[in-house]
Amino acid sequence: MINETIRILELRSVRGTGGGPEKTILLGAERADRRRFAVTVCYIRDRRDGTFGIGERARRMGIDYVEIAERSSFDARVWPALQRVVRERAIDIVHAHEYKTDLLALLLARTEGIIPLATAHGWTGHSLRERLLYYALDKQLLRAYPLTIAVSSQIRSELLRHRVAPDRVQVVLNGIDHRAFRRDRGAESDARRNLGVCDREIVIGSIGRLEPQKRFDLLIRACATLRDRWPGLRLFIAGDGSERGALEALAAGLLPPHAYRLLGHRADVVRLHHAFDLFVQSSDYEGTPNAVLEAMALETPLVATAAGGTAEIVNDAEQGLIVPCGDVSGLAVAIERTLLEQDLTPQRVASARRRVETSLSFDQRVATVERIYAGLAERYPRPAGRRVTARCA
Repeated sequence: MINETIRILELRSVRGTGGGPEKTILLGAERADRRRFAVTVCYIRDRRDGTFGIGERARRMGIDYVEIAERSSFDARVWPALQRVVRERAIDIVHAHEYKTDLLALLLARTEGIIPLATAHGWTGHSLRERLLYYALDKQLLRAYPLTIAVSSQIRSELLRHRVAPDRVQVVLNGIDHRAFRRDRGAESDARRNLGVCDREIVIGSIGRLEPQKRFDLLIRACATLRDRWPGLRLFIAGDGSERGALEALAAGLLPPHAYRLLGHRADVVRLHHAFDLFVQSSDYEGTPNAVLEAMALETPLVATAAGGTAEIVNDAEQGLIVPCGDVSGLAVAIERTLLEQDLTPQRVASARRRVETSLSFDQRVATVERIYAGLAERYPRPAGRRVTARCA
């Protein structure tokens, strides 16, 4: 397919507002080299999901977007609708992003002759069905793919442990659009005022889905241990999810009412960071966390657990402080150290910004993924005049 347009279908199924993968998929489609790649984004959405908003985001970005509605998780009508999308757009590569679409892309390879490609963002669900059935089956499915992109070395190791061939897994860390995420020191006062924060108070911020693997309970406990020494400390957590009620109860029991706020889902991430004195990620499990990349780009001092690819994008004591997962005291020590090290913390912030402008820039990630697309299209050329047979092992 040299010198021909390669047609890509980004295929994903998710509920609600999604998460980090949505940022990567949508921005990647927007930034694609349209002289060489025609990218369609297709989301399978549950009709019962009243908070799904990805389609509107895609339309605002000018992306070729298709939505397939399903009445249940196993709606058979999804299949012919998906086949029509592939045929009408003459798709060459279906790029899947989680266990459901990993299966669908593999079936499309068998029936439509497309090239299946997967990105493994991680397996972060917490239901028994997901952990014991769907995720186990997904890791077996990925053995049949010609290539899987892993967003961290930890995910790659997990796939190798499930006997995916080493030459069929490539690590591509997430990147960030550093031009869109830039700090404006002049906006900090207004941002703090909008949160009701005065100059003498210290704002600890975090952003993410309120789900068990994010371990916001650890962050709340760490902040509670620091309140005696730092009475002006206030904690703000942006995001929503199944743990909200439990986290509200925990914070109410450990912190004074004025010392914390759960902000719910927020779209103004950049503005929030302008109010933060420090950003903390407390997760037990991550892929390559977009929230950490955003903090680095927005020059917010950073403390994070060594979850997933975090320690690959943040070198400890160079761009931020990295602590073991599940360690409340370690988290508290790192927060206090960041607040006290008034000479070293600005150096780490500057180093983090340089890193997202270079090796972790979204431009570099797009170029890497497009090289993967081109390589697959060259390896599995579509013969003229007939449908291709399956292009997977």
